[in-house]
Amino acid sequence: MKPKTIAILAVPGVQLLDVSGPLDVFAEANLQSGREAYRPIVISVTHGHIRSSSGVRLVADYTIGNEMGPLDTLLVAGRPNAAETAPDTKLLTWLRKTAPSARRYGSVCSGAFLLAAAGLLDHRRVTTHWAVAERLRGTYPLVTVEEDAIHVADGELRTAAGVTAGLDLALSLVEEDLGREVAMRTAAQLVMFFKRPGGQMQFSRKGEAAPAGRSALQEVQRWIAANPAADHRVAELARRMELSPRHFARLFRDEVGMTPAAWVESTRIAAARRLLESGHAPKQVASECGFADDDTLRRAFARHLGVTPAEYRKQYAHMSSAS
Repeated sequence: MKPKTIAILAVPGVQLLDVSGPLDVFAEANLQSGREAYRPIVISVTHGHIRSSSGVRLVADYTIGNEMGPLDTLLVAGRPNAAETAPDTKLLTWLRKTAPSARRYGSVCSGAFLLAAAGLLDHRRVTTHWAVAERLRGTYPLVTVEEDAIHVADGELRTAAGVTAGLDLALSLVEEDLGREVAMRTAAQLVMFFKRPGGQMQFSRKGEAAPAGRSALQEVQRWIAANPAADHRVAELARRMELSPRHFARLFRDEVGMTPAAWVESTRIAAARRLLESGHAPKQVASECGFADDDTLRRAFARHLGVTPAEYRKQYAHMSSAS
């Protein structure tokens, strides 16, 4: 069978792993399938070296002005400043013409901004790095952004979250093309999850609440953060500010942007994450962070991060054992 041409577009300042990660998955899939199932290539905007965000230089196989034959899959790699960088009009024209002609197209990390600027994500479901997901949603309101997803498939469109999620996306394409067994062997050889548990928000610190509002309110918030296991009912917090519970709740919501209960839960989740990352058992974490029991912690954790405390702790187990 003729190999499928998998093209990765690398723009100046590209995140190196957005390119090399998927390429390694496709190269390993060739080995595991026992044939040249994929022909991976790198495309640049202009001739010459592509300087990545780490300073390492890449040499592309083609530029967007070259004839490269039909593409099976086109992926646009991201770069750290993609949300702030005005895209090249010549590149956008090439994307509008080339991406729809491929069997599949998509992006890794902030590469979604280039596809969105070309109008290729309108009325589609996508994901991108959690840190720029809200920016993508605000800049391109016709795009539906699934902030927590590791990767998303919407028809012929495929998008991946931040950096290492490009490997997850590439592996899912291998499973589509070559079957589950080859994909599982590829994952095993690369020492990666075949299906990563949870979503990308488990790696985000975005949901952690920071003190806001007037100084007296910030003082209450700092006290909550320092004492997550204490009684943080509205009546008790209002007493610290010498306000009525109703007045305190309204003031908190107006100046902080969320209810006192939501702020307390967010702060307790942040404290629980730190303890779990240090190897503490979920039951101990629940009592130290103000949750009624480990089941209450589990439900809150799954609601915020999409994984259980035990799963989250397991991801950091090797760090605590090494220390």
